[in-house]
Amino acid sequence: MINNNIRNIAIIAHVDHGKTSLVNEMLKQGGVFRDNQQVEDRVMDSNALERERGITILSKNAACIYKNVKINVIDTPGHADFGGEVERVLKMVDGVLLVVDAFEGTMPQTRFVLSKALELNHKVVVVVNKIDRKDARVHEVVDEVLELLMDLGATDEQLDSPFVYCSARMGIASLDPDKMGTDMKPLFETIIEHIPAPKGDETKPLQMLVSSCEQNDYLGKLAVGKIEQGKVSVGDVVSVVNWHEPEKKSQFRIVNLFQFEGLKRVNAQSATIGDIVCISGSDEITIGDTIADKNEPVALPFVKISEPSVEMEFSVNNSPFAGTEGKYCTSRHLRDRLFKEAVKDLSLKVFETSNADTFRVLGRGEMHISILIENMRRDGYEFQVSMPKVIYKEIDGVKCEPIDRLTIDVPEESVGAIMSTIGARKGDLITMTNVGSRIRLEFFIPARGLFGYKNQFLTDTKGEGVMSSVFEEYQPYKGNIDRRNYGTLVAYETGEAIQYGLYNAQERGKLLVTPGVKVYGGMVVGINPKKEDIVVNVCKKKQLTNMRTSASDEALRLEPVKPLTLEECLEFIDEDELLEVTPKSLRIRKIVLDHVQRGRMEFRKKNS
Repeated sequence: MINNNIRNIAIIAHVDHGKTSLVNEMLKQGGVFRDNQQVEDRVMDSNALERERGITILSKNAACIYKNVKINVIDTPGHADFGGEVERVLKMVDGVLLVVDAFEGTMPQTRFVLSKALELNHKVVVVVNKIDRKDARVHEVVDEVLELLMDLGATDEQLDSPFVYCSARMGIASLDPDKMGTDMKPLFETIIEHIPAPKGDETKPLQMLVSSCEQNDYLGKLAVGKIEQGKVSVGDVVSVVNWHEPEKKSQFRIVNLFQFEGLKRVNAQSATIGDIVCISGSDEITIGDTIADKNEPVALPFVKISEPSVEMEFSVNNSPFAGTEGKYCTSRHLRDRLFKEAVKDLSLKVFETSNADTFRVLGRGEMHISILIENMRRDGYEFQVSMPKVIYKEIDGVKCEPIDRLTIDVPEESVGAIMSTIGARKGDLITMTNVGSRIRLEFFIPARGLFGYKNQFLTDTKGEGVMSSVFEEYQPYKGNIDRRNYGTLVAYETGEAIQYGLYNAQERGKLLVTPGVKVYGGMVVGINPKKEDIVVNVCKKKQLTNMRTSASDEALRLEPVKPLTLEECLEFIDEDELLEVTPKSLRIRKIVLDHVQRGRMEFRKKNS
């Protein structure tokens, strides 16, 4: 049985290639909004953090209608750190729109998401986006996509995938690379013609794979997935089974059933094959479970999500300022939040340690974990995190580490600086090609070699470079890499930073704090150009006598200070440091706060 009234598609692409803008236009021209309705840009990026950063973090469902066919669209993240989101939603669809920038062409994440779609034998519609760019190279990009399909072992049918040429910003599509269209109709027509309608047997026992979960304050846990066979109605008693854990079985009654219309969830009484639905009634259900018939509970296979490659330790804040700025500060609060997050995000793993106040958190990359940290601090949590570390594996008795495929687009004059820096970080050059007026370099580099590299990269390329990376494979350990080539200025005592003390401290390096900021002994307050830590007293006041007055302080000029962002702090911290995260502040501190004790430990380390 084929349900010709539905098409289920996921939109996949590299970051910044225009997925969310394309979905915007599809929803507009698919009749989701009124003619006079004000529609904000990137309407699918509903999360505040997504709108601020201009990236998609969570996959989202929407639906539009074209010629009485309901097109369920899933917008997926483009950043490699959120690849787990892409992997799981691909199980929910019958085909994909592969969006490729008309200038940048195929990038690392394009390769990653396309390989996952081809593995599942999905039909592909290639969308060459941003054809209105002045530097667009449409014909070369088409060749690059075909080469990539051949590299990934695509079938003859997949190699014959149709190409649609779009400008999501202008809301136009065309089947001719040399002609601009007038609307998105060619894209809708191609989807209906090329993406297969869902197949299944409505009379067979129910099977629905849960591809994502949401927590709702009123309805409890909501399970989202596509009905593979059978049908479901409100009030049905169903079973929950898991492909990887056959012993895990339970039953529950369906309390609410929703379908997607536009950007909204609407109540439905029943649903059948091909429908993407949202079900409530069980708080125990997780991603990868199958909702099945109570009398014949058969699980659907669910591919295990790729393993995380980076780990950090989250611990309760124990600094002198602990508990003064956050709402949730205890280990119980921290534990509950982290394990709740791990249920929602399959790429995230959380483990307890021998210390009740510390938890190991494993993720796909620095950005993956930094988004979690940012969301937690916005929700009022206060905690500390350690330096990010890669996860090593032993393969055939050899210590191996994760290797990333790094792609860099830079002006020609920056190539020398890039080669030198990447070489020092154990990167190996694979290819070097001309892309328009720029040079594209591809490297294999240890994941740890990219820690703290972003700022250096922007400096080396004068802000003109574009870099992106995606996990490739595990390879034998490449040797030691210096994480940073500078030291720190560390506060001597607890108090308030004073202009006089900061003026004397800035002679030793670059400051990270301004007058009036509260500091404590052991807190990092600056950067020392030399590779050693120096203790400075930024709370020191000028001694006043009848010959010296506080008015002369006005002559003290301090260098301007740029506060570090969360990502910059994570790149900055070293093995002997922690990042203290609160809703109001980010403070880098030494693990051992007392400078005398730290000195003894360093002395013992040098002489051992």
